Amino acid sequence: MELLLGIILLLATVVVANIIHLIFPRIPLSIYQILAGVLLASLPTAATNFTMHPELFMMVVIAPLMFNDGQNQSFRYLSKNYKSIFSTSVLLALVTVLVAGSILHLAMPTVFPFALAFILAAIITPTDAVAVKSITSNMTVPENVNRALEYESLFNDASGIVLLELSLSAYRSGEFSIGYGLWFFIYVFFGGIIFGAIFGYLLITLRQRLMRRHVDIGSIVIPINVMTPIVIYWSAKEIHFSGILAVVSAGIVHSILYDRLQLTSTKVQMATTTIWTIVSDSLNGIVFVLLGVMLPQVIRRTAPRNLLNLALIGLALYLIMTVMRYLWVRLRLVNIHSEKAHLKRDSLLMSIGGMHGTITLSLAFSLPVIINHHEFAFRNSIILIAAFVILISILVGAVIYPIILPSRSRDYSQEEFQRYLTATVHYAINDLHGDNSHPRERAMVRNQLSTQAHQFHNFDNNLFKQLMNRTHQVELATIDHLTDEGEITEQEAQAYSRFVTRSALRGGQHGLLEFCRVMIHRLKWRLNRWRYLRNHGHKLDAKQKKIIDSKRAAFDKIQLLVYRNVESYLHSVSKPNNLNEIAMVQRVYLKRKELFNRDCAVDNDVVTSLFIEAFQLEHGYVQQKLAAGELSQELANALNEQISTDELVYAQSLD
Repeated sequence: MELLLGIILLLATVVVANIIHLIFPRIPLSIYQILAGVLLASLPTAATNFTMHPELFMMVVIAPLMFNDGQNQSFRYLSKNYKSIFSTSVLLALVTVLVAGSILHLAMPTVFPFALAFILAAIITPTDAVAVKSITSNMTVPENVNRALEYESLFNDASGIVLLELSLSAYRSGEFSIGYGLWFFIYVFFGGIIFGAIFGYLLITLRQRLMRRHVDIGSIVIPINVMTPIVIYWSAKEIHFSGILAVVSAGIVHSILYDRLQLTSTKVQMATTTIWTIVSDSLNGIVFVLLGVMLPQVIRRTAPRNLLNLALIGLALYLIMTVMRYLWVRLRLVNIHSEKAHLKRDSLLMSIGGMHGTITLSLAFSLPVIINHHEFAFRNSIILIAAFVILISILVGAVIYPIILPSRSRDYSQEEFQRYLTATVHYAINDLHGDNSHPRERAMVRNQLSTQAHQFHNFDNNLFKQLMNRTHQVELATIDHLTDEGEITEQEAQAYSRFVTRSALRGGQHGLLEFCRVMIHRLKWRLNRWRYLRNHGHKLDAKQKKIIDSKRAAFDKIQLLVYRNVESYLHSVSKPNNLNEIAMVQRVYLKRKELFNRDCAVDNDVVTSLFIEAFQLEHGYVQQKLAAGELSQELANALNEQISTDELVYAQSLD
């Protein structure tokens, strides 16, 4: 029960941190999540006393994250830039461990022997592109730098893991073999890549065959895709390959499949993308919240006099790695396709972009508690140093990146987007109103189209009440006209007038009390109708039935003329800024139609064709405004993307 409560608290904390970041976006999301984790750890419940199980954490949290990163990469870019990727993710990682570990040993030889220094250096070597994205989400990062950081973090995680295993082996045995170390690195590194590629290809083949025979079977294909990284990681670890590289390799193979399936199995692709976006965001948030939760636990186990020393060690290691990254790019030991004029800037961006996060945290907690039958005394100190390095790297990036990088700007504001989207929807609704064929279906489509702009409009209840009062006046005026023309009797006019008056009194009331009143009224009406039919229904002669039918026909005739005039009035006062209020009034009348005309069926094929026509009208309106120079290309693209998304959502609802 405590485990379940702990998971719920973690997810709730991630959500709260995300909400705060939406309100105050200047501070990076990862900082909010770490601080939220610290606050979570202070709650008086045992559910927050998490015990980190490194292998389980790597398999359930890190493996899916790395697999998703691999799915989102371009195999074409990877094949063209494999030399630069190898330089940053393998060679730079190896040199960083050697240099940082050596400096640490030379500075404190009694505290950090070579093997222990290399253990710490290997833990803090992997970088985290997610931490970079959380800081630069509102900034314009040069594309070459952004790609280089993404692919580096994709592969240098495995380098750090392999180097950590080698360092731990040397620490246990007290000796290190260069030949064995080289063979072990090649076996684990390239073995993981090959294994993941083969396993990923087999799963893709299975998926394609299932889809060819059974079309889009999302209930089978999507769970297979979600479980893929866990199965591949576990299988690779069983034969001592790099599980992380195996899932990354499988993810890249899956990205090739998505390149080939641009417009096939669209429903499965959309569902898969949505699920992975949610999973990835949640897992990344959980990692940083866990860091915040674990920090107080680790600090409590550390003597206060040692905290400053450990923080200084973390700062020194961060500076060493940052300088090395800068020189690696500045001296062109890696080609990130920087222009000569921008080489200095890109070198600085690459050095600051070497932030640390998920893998560094998981590697730190993966350290064994017992080594050679003795407690690993340095474990807590190494975890704390790694935590300091993570925090320093994120804080430095949060301070320096906004100074170097320009803010990401669009040539349109959110208000412009909302205004033009509302105008686009209004245009389509007005165009559909011009045709009198299939009035019921057109009314339904117009009502649904108005919801496209609902999220950008605050509903004005006073305006809605005013419109309802005016439509009731239109109804009464219509009844008076029909009476004057002799088309309905005085008795029929009075009956309908009483109905309109009762509707007007309830028109602006939508509370719980009014809902209960309506439900009670309907139950009484149904009960009385059932009793009357039971007692008198069989006694009705042909003349009485004819009278009842004629009254019903007269009532239907009144309704038809009234609703036609109401629709005309609403169309005459319709504007983009009252779209939702008018739609609500129309919804009231549609509900009334459904109440009195239950046998009035809707032609779904007509509704579908009208929706298609409406979306085409919206796209056409955007193109007209773009051609007239009223819209920028970027704003037109954003509007067309929103319309296409709405169209796709409607298409999925047809099932």
